Amino acid sequence: MSTIIEEVGAAAGAGSPGRGEGAARGVRSGRAGTRAGTRYVVQGALAMSVLGASTAVSAHLTRYPVLGGQALRYTLAAAVFAVIVRRQGLPRIRPTAREWVLLTLLSATGLVLFNIFVLAALRHTDAATLGSVVACSPLVLAIAGPLVTKSGRRPRPVPALGAAGLVVAGSAVVQGFGHGSAAGIVFAVLTLACEALFSLLAVPLLPKFGELRVSAYVTAIAVPTLLVAGVATDGTAMLRVPTLTESAALLYLALPLTVGAFLLWYRSLGGLGPQRAGLLIGTVPVAACAASAALGVGTPGIAQLAGVAVVVAGIVVGLALS
Repeated sequence: MSTIIEEVGAAAGAGSPGRGEGAARGVRSGRAGTRAGTRYVVQGALAMSVLGASTAVSAHLTRYPVLGGQALRYTLAAAVFAVIVRRQGLPRIRPTAREWVLLTLLSATGLVLFNIFVLAALRHTDAATLGSVVACSPLVLAIAGPLVTKSGRRPRPVPALGAAGLVVAGSAVVQGFGHGSAAGIVFAVLTLACEALFSLLAVPLLPKFGELRVSAYVTAIAVPTLLVAGVATDGTAMLRVPTLTESAALLYLALPLTVGAFLLWYRSLGGLGPQRAGLLIGTVPVAACAASAALGVGTPGIAQLAGVAVVVAGIVVGLALS
């Protein structure tokens, strides 16, 4: 916004005719840009809050077949996306071969392998260790973001990395430091890679397809993959009738998380870019902490509250300076 105003001011100072009208247009554009930026921040933070709260919800699915549950979740979400696409009357866009590869990789890593690696990590380490490793996502996006961002405003590297470091440090404090084996750390790092790829692989697709089509494609691609993996792993036991509590948890994962949070996150990612939007991932452990407290699962201590303050400071500083 400051750049727009400075350019308008320079033109006005040169004595160009109609400078009052041009200045007004510049101010209006600056205000519109500020409102849009704020909207993207709110959307991204809300998406990550929904994701953070899902950890407490997912605790009610520990006895349900994991791959079967994920297949049900993404089947429902894909059906909802299809209805939305149809009702909005969006024109059909045919992906190129390269775009099909990107969509398939995005679905395989960000959806399917992410869930598989989470389970594998939790068999060898605790949730705190896994959460602390995955909380490094803002730093990964700050480093890798420029590699996939071809145009637009790029954050300055030093403020972006510094703010991401603050968010990561605060998230680790909120999440806590656990313990685990070397295998658990390896799977946690693989989970982190999949978490980052969920955003990085989407960046080149969003300008052409938009958040709705990208979300619809990746969820639809994930369903047969999960069904095949589930049959190979659990056979006919991959699916069973869920209990009332499990049904409510699956509905939360399918609708608010997959449909709602996917759309909000990709909208924010497209508007802010991976480096700036990545800072908002720090909202995940904060929301998880708040959800646990609200559901009576745990009460945040002084250290966790201090971590929340560091996360907020990192996000605010990063968005302001980058």
